[in-house]
Amino acid sequence: MGLREWALGGVLLSPFLIYVLLALALTGALRLLVQVTSLGRWIWHEALFDAALFVCVLSLLVHLLGPL
Repeated sequence: MGLREWALGGVLLSPFLIYVLLALALTGALRLLVQVTSLGRWIWHEALFDAALFVCVLSLLVHLLGPL
């Protein structure tokens, strides 16, 4: 999956939008996993943790799925 725009009905969409949506879904799943397990009690600031987790997942997705 390269970083080229996609034409959808005459509208150009960035593939980064797909990466962001996928990272948001994965972050939500990981956050639920953390809440179910006892790892949630080690989180000091939940909003900061969520933002950092999202950035880490997004960077991992771009690194793995981005152009070589």
